[in-house]
Amino acid sequence: MSEGRIKLEPSWKDRIGGYLERPDMLALADFLRAEKHAGKVIYPPGAEIFAAFEHTPFNAVRVVILGQDPYHGPDQAHGLCFSVRPGVPTPPSLQNIYKEIKRDLGLAVPDHGCLTPWADRGVLLLNAVLTVERSLAASHQGKGWEGFTDAAIDALNREREGLVFLLWGSYAQRKGQLIDSSRHCILRSVHPSPLSAHRGFIGCGHFSAANHYLESHGQTPIDWSLPPRNQLA
Repeated sequence: MSEGRIKLEPSWKDRIGGYLERPDMLALADFLRAEKHAGKVIYPPGAEIFAAFEHTPFNAVRVVILGQDPYHGPDQAHGLCFSVRPGVPTPPSLQNIYKEIKRDLGLAVPDHGCLTPWADRGVLLLNAVLTVERSLAASHQGKGWEGFTDAAIDALNREREGLVFLLWGSYAQRKGQLIDSSRHCILRSVHPSPLSAHRGFIGCGHFSAANHYLESHGQTPIDWSLPPRNQLA
């Protein structure tokens, strides 16, 4: 996959940049170009496909949240799982994440759905699949992204210690097979979607548990609060 104007953050490029040159990734690049040439709208925009890596360099990662694929509505996806651009209505799954943070930590529910501050504080917000066609959920699954994001998780698992992985739902939990639980903390729950959140996500306590683990391993806890929309950069 030619990086061209899409650049992978240097610390990640050192570890997984070579994966982009594999035949399956070159085929993925051809697929994406053909889709765009055919007039299909792909989310997120090309410059934001690798935003999760850009905002959270390899050695800055403290917590990993795994999503499935980007939001497929207009102006929603910007390269961070569960996050939407400021001004876009907060999606239902993220509303439930906010409810659990309020219940768990007593933090106010933000007036927006932009999680960029989390990413800048060490929370890798990584979707398993990094692109999607407009209005077609899961349309780019099985095209090659899964192996690339597996490589990212594998690198974290092998080279880092004491990370917290939040695995919500069966899809994310399958990715969890790549993680050594003797080196890292793995917290599992049902997905925060409205279909399942009240079967265990609300009440899971993952945000306080993540911080307790980090502190017990000599690391700084995550500040899970978010500034109001009018203070976002």
